[in-house]
Parts: sequence; structure tokens; C-alpha cells
Amino acid sequence: MVQKLTSFACDVRELSPMYELSLVVPCYNEEKRLAKGLFKTYLQEHPHHLILFVNDGSHDATETILRDLSHELANAKVLSLEGNSGKAEAVRRGVLFLQSHFPSRFFGFWDADLATPLTELASFTQRFVETPTLRMILGSRVKILGLDIKRSAMRHYLGRAFATAVSLTLRLPVYDTQCGAKMFRTSPETVNLFRIPFLSRWIFDVEIVARMQLAFPDEAGMRIPHGIMELPLCQWHDVRGSKLGFSDFLKAIVELIRIYFWKSQRSKQNYARACDH
Repeated sequence: MVQKLTSFACDVRELSPMYELSLVVPCYNEEKRLAKGLFKTYLQEHPHHLILFVNDGSHDATETILRDLSHELANAKVLSLEGNSGKAEAVRRGVLFLQSHFPSRFFGFWDADLATPLTELASFTQRFVETPTLRMILGSRVKILGLDIKRSAMRHYLGRAFATAVSLTLRLPVYDTQCGAKMFRTSPETVNLFRIPFLSRWIFDVEIVARMQLAFPDEAGMRIPHGIMELPLCQWHDVRGSKLGFSDFLKAIVELIRIYFWKSQRSKQNYARACDH
């Protein structure tokens, strides 16, 4: 069943300026974790950046908080989904909504709890400017000296085990696909990554990388395979109230298997079409 979309403080009939960066922030029952003050300060200091908060069927005061923020700031918008559709679908719809109404040079998505602070955005945009062939950046939580990365022991070790499985599945030496900080250079090809619904509900980040591999086949000698780069974050802190647990890790493994077979089938189809030509 297709869910109805509604927006607040966002007249889609308006002609919108070209933003430097547009960001999707999915929100589900974030009343107690949403750092409204930090978002407000950032948007005031970066008028050429826009944040679209996607209220994913919250049943607490999240919608009220977001609506108030959008009334205060012209570059804060809200899109509400009727019913909880999950983070993957909330991000997907948010990206397509932004591209239709608020075009920007770069776009991405970010976790509402700001485990990755908004100050990290500057490093992402700088890498895009410096590297014209770069199409996607994944924030990476690399726990090494000099970086302020704080994760619970269980999530850290489960994350390392899952990252190994992802690397084997994608045949790509990726360190961290599940950090909630991603950014893209806007182009028809990168927007098309979000055109169709994701197979996965829990690990759509992995599916995006798989779609990138199919959309941008690697070329011999390319310094950045498929146009994807991981960027170690200077700071990332676990935030209380996370909705992920061990059972979600098991669901993620099941979804990873689905992505593997889906990608393998698509690769065979592409090869067959190439042979026909």
C-alpha cells in the first residue's frame, strides 16, 4: 500500500534556489534525542545548506518539534509519511523529494541523533571539491589514536564481523557501511540509485554500494573504485536510545544474503546484454 506524503512549511510550488548541500534526516520517535538546537545553529550558519527532516510516522512529539523548526528557518523543511515505513524508505523518499523541489550540488543523509556531528559535513564537501571523480562518500568509524570514536564494545565487534561479511559479499575492501553519514555528488546516475524501493530494510546502505558498483563499473587503474570513498570521521559517539540490537544483526545477515543474490543476478544480466551488443 502506497503511503500518503504530506509536507509542512514547504510549498513545493515555489521556485527553489540551488543549494550547495541538501541533507535528508530520517526521524522516528526522536522527541528525546533530536538535538534541535544543534540543527538550528548549523542551518543559521550555513544558509546555502538545506535539511529535510522526514518524519517516518512518529507517534510522539517529533512532528511538532520538526514543524516548529521549519517555521523558524527557511532552509529547514519537513516531509511526513503516514505510518512507519522504515529508515530505508524514509531516506529514499526524502532524496527524491529533495531532487524534485530543492536541487543541490551535493546531497546525502544523516542520522537524527547526530552521533556523527554536523561539523563533519565540511570534510565531506571538501573531498568532493578536491576529487572530481568522486561520487559517494561513506563516513567511517575507524577507532584509532587521534580520532574521537566512542562505540559500545558489543556494537563495535558485531560491526567488525558484519563489515567482513560485507567486504566478502561486495568484493570490496569496505570498512564501515553502516555509519549513518553518507553524501553523494548530484547527478542523474546517483539520484537514480534511489528511484526504486530497496530490497533491504536494515542494511540499505550496503545495497546502495551494490547499486553503485552496477551503475559505475570499476575501470582498471581507477584510484577510487566505482567513485566510492570512505572518510574516517574525526568524531562519532554512541547515543543512548539506539533501536538496534543483536536480533537486528541476524536480520542484517539475512538481508546481506538477499543482496548478494540480487547483485549476482543483475551482474549476469548486464554481462548478457553486453554480449548481445
